[in-house]
Amino acid sequence: MERHQVAVYVGALVAGGLVGRAAPGAGPGLEHALDPVLALLLYVTFLQVPAADLLRSLRAGRFLTATLVANFVVVPLVVAVMFPFLPADQAVRLGVLLVLLAPCVDYVIVFSGLAGGSSRRLLAATPLLLLAQMILLPLFLHLFMGSGLADVVEAGPFIEAFLVLIVIPLALAWLTQAWAARRAAGRKAADAMGTTMVPLMAATLLTVVASQVPQLGDSLADVGRVVPFYLLFLLVMAFAGLALARLFRLGAHDGRALVFTGATRNSLVVLPLALALPDALAVAAVVVVTQTLVEVIGMVVYVRTIPLLLPAAGAGAPADGQRDGPARPPRR
Repeated sequence: MERHQVAVYVGALVAGGLVGRAAPGAGPGLEHALDPVLALLLYVTFLQVPAADLLRSLRAGRFLTATLVANFVVVPLVVAVMFPFLPADQAVRLGVLLVLLAPCVDYVIVFSGLAGGSSRRLLAATPLLLLAQMILLPLFLHLFMGSGLADVVEAGPFIEAFLVLIVIPLALAWLTQAWAARRAAGRKAADAMGTTMVPLMAATLLTVVASQVPQLGDSLADVGRVVPFYLLFLLVMAFAGLALARLFRLGAHDGRALVFTGATRNSLVVLPLALALPDALAVAAVVVVTQTLVEVIGMVVYVRTIPLLLPAAGAGAPADGQRDGPARPPRR
């Protein structure tokens, strides 16, 4: 499955779309399954990042600085350039801002690892990214749309996501690592869990797509108007991330992680914010869902292309240690 993982993920996306269209009534149930599936996927990811490596990554000042610059300087500038060209509908604009201005803190770790990026660097940056977006997202909304809409951002969904998707899986992974270090049964269990990475990622993608497709409903016109902006964002941030990696003199594996964190967005966390908006702004949730669908397809492409754009032995790319991602990159 590792050898054919890209094909597996594309198949999962297609299957999710078919399930979402054939059984739209299953959408709400699948939506409730999103957090458990994603938490299990991240547990397996964290299991392969030793605790000592994570603590050492907290001292990676250049990477952490580059990550903050990418997400809270470059991304807002890119969004500011696109903003005047967005559809004039206020709800559509709000949905785009909510999702593009919030950096991902969950499956970005997995996708980055699949492309040979540094999972431990991204994991170490997660608390900082969550805290920064909680503080800065209302400010960005105020700058773009005025004070009336900045109040839609609440801390609750961010705190819940941090506990369910980061703290609990990470604590369980460290307990498993401690068990594996002391008992043969623990080592066998950890090894067995490591083989589930590709199936879990496929299950996550299928669940995300199948749960969100029914919500598109009759809003295809709104969806069609924002898709080009999401595609453009992925394209621009790929090259912006590469430029930042060179500017901060990051090695190939850290550079790949930087590209992924700049491009992936926190759609699964901001979606509850969009769903809680008044009926007059309900389209914002559809706009956020659309970004999820575009992004998961874009990440499959990223896994293939970013290692080519930032090869481990590329000229001018300093070494940064062996790759520590959760799975081998797709064989070409």
